[in-house]
Amino acid sequence: MNRSIILLLKSLTWIACLIPVGRLVWGAIVNNLGPDPTATITFSTGYTTLMLLTITLAITPVRRLIPRLGWIVRFRRLLGLFAFFYATLHLFTYIALYAGFNVRAMIDDIDKRRFITMGVTAWLLLLPLALTSTNWAIRKLGGKQWARLHMLIYAAAVCGVIHYWWQVKTGVLTPMRFTIVIAVLLLIRPVLALRQRMRTRSARANLMQPG
Repeated sequence: MNRSIILLLKSLTWIACLIPVGRLVWGAIVNNLGPDPTATITFSTGYTTLMLLTITLAITPVRRLIPRLGWIVRFRRLLGLFAFFYATLHLFTYIALYAGFNVRAMIDDIDKRRFITMGVTAWLLLLPLALTSTNWAIRKLGGKQWARLHMLIYAAAVCGVIHYWWQVKTGVLTPMRFTIVIAVLLLIRPVLALRQRMRTRSARANLMQPG
């Protein structure tokens, strides 16, 4: 795809990813975050995190299923970093607005409230991915080791979904959409890997046949 078009799409991606936080900032300025602003911020940042994680995970399967869309891989790093950005805002909302920077209260919450434990786990899984998102890190780690490390995004997404389920009240099914999509993305990965291996073997067999 033309480089100028890629740059335009990346600019649009930046704008789209910044819209949720822009809405929160504007809502805070005009005092329009609802009766419980802290809950609004918490829900928005958490939901956006899961949304961006899901889109990031979907890029590789889409690229493999539709090779002509291979250019979308150029957006994976950007979307992943924005997912970490919103995850950090989500965590900071808890630390600042719920726990009031009280370390003892946070330790007690992590010990007693399983959804907080799972949320912190998800963020910790995303942290090394964000720290190694540069080309320098890829060169230092090596492509294969870097790719293995970044498989943690699947574990982070699963922890994020569990965090969501454990946080909502019994009977609330809003996490179901993320659960289904992420489950499909997890299940389709080995299928696509097997498909790729079979194609590679077939191509090698054809090359070995006498002309």
